[in-house]
Amino acid sequence: MVPLFSALLRKRYKRFLADISLSDGSELTIHCPNTGSMKNCVIADSPCWYSVSDSKTRKYPQTLEVVSTPGGYLAGINTARANILVEHAIANGVIAELQGYALLKREVVYGEEKSRIDFLLANRLDDARACYVEVKNVTLMEADGEGFFPDAISQRGSKHLRELMTMVRQGQRAVLLFCVQHTGIKTVRPADHIDVLYGATLREAKAAGVEVIAYAADILPQQNHIALAHALPVEM
Repeated sequence: MVPLFSALLRKRYKRFLADISLSDGSELTIHCPNTGSMKNCVIADSPCWYSVSDSKTRKYPQTLEVVSTPGGYLAGINTARANILVEHAIANGVIAELQGYALLKREVVYGEEKSRIDFLLANRLDDARACYVEVKNVTLMEADGEGFFPDAISQRGSKHLRELMTMVRQGQRAVLLFCVQHTGIKTVRPADHIDVLYGATLREAKAAGVEVIAYAADILPQQNHIALAHALPVEM
C-alpha cells in the first residue's frame, strides 16, 4: 500500500476534485477518483487521508483515498484502488471463490457491447471455460450495516451485467465482485431506490448464473493498510 497522509476534508466538487486542509492550516486541491455520488461519504471538516504521486505530468499529484463517514466509519473512495485490492486478495488466497487459476489478465475486451472485463482468470491461454470477474466498489451505507450499490444511476453497471450474462450463455463462468471499502457495512444489496434498472438487471443476472459475491476491506490509514479481509453476504 502506498503511504497515506492525513488531512481534513473541506469539500468535494466537480466530481473529480476535493479541497483539503493540512495540519499547518494551508489548503490544497486534490484529485478525487470517484465517478459516483459519494453519498454519505462527504462530511465537511472530517478526517481524510490522501496519497501522493511522483508523476511530473499530473496537475493534481495528491489523490483522495479514505474519508470519514457518519457513525465514525471509514470508506475507501478511490474506485481504481478496488481492482488493486481484488488482485492482491486473489494472489493471497483471500477470495476463496477465485482460487485455482494459473493465469490472470486485466482489462480484456469481451462481450457483445465491447466492454472490458476487470479480470479474466484461466488455466491456459486457450482455456475453454475461463472466469470473467467484474469488480464494483461499494461505499454507500444508509441503514446501519447495510451497504448498497450503486450510489448513483449507473447505465455502465447495467451494461456490465448484461455482458456477464452473455458470458454465462456462452458456457463461461462470470462473477460480480462487490469490493466493500466501508468499515461499517455488513451486508450488500442492490440500491433499488437509486437505480431500479440496475437492481432488476442484477437479479436477472444472478438467476441466469452470474455469481454475485462481496468482500470487505480492513481500512487502517494510520498504518498505510487497506486490504480485503473477509466475505460478506449479498442480499437480493
